[in-house]
Amino acid sequence: MATAQTSDTSPPPYRQRSGIVLTALLGCQLMLVLDVTVVNIALPHIKSSLGFSADNLAWVLNAYTVVFGGLLLLGGRAGDILGRRAVFMAGVALFGVASLVGGLAPDSGWLLGARAAQGLGAALASPSALALISTSFAEGPERTRALGLWGAVSGSASTLGLIVGGVLTDVLSWRWVLFINVPIAVLVLVLTPRFIREADRQPGRFDIAGAVTSTVGMGALVYGFIHASSDGWRDSITLGSIALGVVSLLLFVAVESRARQPITPLHLFRDADRVRAYLILLLIAGSMLAMFFFLAQFLQEVLKFGPLKAGLAFLPLSLVLILAAQQTASALPKIGAKAPTAIGAAVTVAGLVWLGFLDENSSYLTGVLGPLVLFGIGAGLIFVPATVGAAARVASDESGAASGMLNTMSQIGGSLGLAALVTVAGTAARHEAEHPVAGLSPARQAEHVLTYGFTRAFLVAAALAVVILLISLTARRRPAPDAGTPAETGETAEAAEAKAAEA
Repeated sequence: MATAQTSDTSPPPYRQRSGIVLTALLGCQLMLVLDVTVVNIALPHIKSSLGFSADNLAWVLNAYTVVFGGLLLLGGRAGDILGRRAVFMAGVALFGVASLVGGLAPDSGWLLGARAAQGLGAALASPSALALISTSFAEGPERTRALGLWGAVSGSASTLGLIVGGVLTDVLSWRWVLFINVPIAVLVLVLTPRFIREADRQPGRFDIAGAVTSTVGMGALVYGFIHASSDGWRDSITLGSIALGVVSLLLFVAVESRARQPITPLHLFRDADRVRAYLILLLIAGSMLAMFFFLAQFLQEVLKFGPLKAGLAFLPLSLVLILAAQQTASALPKIGAKAPTAIGAAVTVAGLVWLGFLDENSSYLTGVLGPLVLFGIGAGLIFVPATVGAAARVASDESGAASGMLNTMSQIGGSLGLAALVTVAGTAARHEAEHPVAGLSPARQAEHVLTYGFTRAFLVAAALAVVILLISLTARRRPAPDAGTPAETGETAEAAEAKAAEA
């Protein structure tokens, strides 16, 4: 059992300047989320350079997201017990080293191992970074602004990854989509010990059973969905992986309900607003990652854009997303979460439905630009209130666990959403290929089939956004006044929970 450690509260050497603190923490999150998509546009170059097969190429993305999503809960708990700043720095260091190794990879196995190590580093760093925001900024407008910027970075980094990936691949080499992380990691490691205090460690021990069942459950579920995209839903490996994932997650719930120090306190799910935020993050992440995946291919394989041009094509989405998120973060304390989330979901639905009408004759200006702008506005309106809602009203000793769950929802949502929608696209494309369009050349027929599959996936993604809209409409119109978290009132989480039950 770890012993409690009280952090030094004297000003030096931890000169806690809010701007620098936020820069370090947001820089880390930018790096971690960016790596989910930065390799998308570089995939054709990676395939030819390292000899990947068409089926195995997807694991360049999935080796990162599966490990990242599967170990996030464990990473959040590690920060609570071992010290959030210490775990944060360890994760950033591991991520930086793995990025360097991946960029130097001589073969496919080396690269996949490095991507998995990046996922482990991200799982350690990301929840601790978000928890450090919660403990470094006072409850109220200051913390709301910081969390709003976190949501903006999380939402825009995926799009920025496509732009950066295109620029680096076209100008330098695909290896630089990994090398670019190294200087960012070094900068974060230099700033963190100078300007961020270590939060108090929480006495306790690791919930090993909870860590194992959650990691196996998340990993198996994601693997099953990914495997379904290539081998179908009736494949024995697909069914076995999904069954293992479901059983493991049920065991996880059973373990957590009895554990004295659970890796994820189940009472976090008693807050209806937090549960809504978790579900919204799950759904918007799946829609966004799938849209990036399909549009990157459409731009390069149908519209014949090069890597640089394809990456820059996503710039309008990134710009409007950042602008929408900034405005939402400023207005959120006054207007609450319901209105921006509902409006954002409606706008997102419109953008995805518009993409559902693409065909092989569409152009960027008439078929892609408008939907990108709409999706960027919608995502900017959604990410900020969802991030704030997921992190609000959490006791200080549980902020790591809550942050881990927030990030888990985003990563697992992206992985599951992408896998499911790739299956939708593949099934629709195979069906359309059985009915060739008269008068099309073989090349145009291939583009038609590919685009048809993409449009079916966009329409299913629009249905996910409709669910976000319905969830948002069940929320309270205005947030209730916050009487203070248990950490602020001097109560333990258990005491606060007991008082709430008595009330």
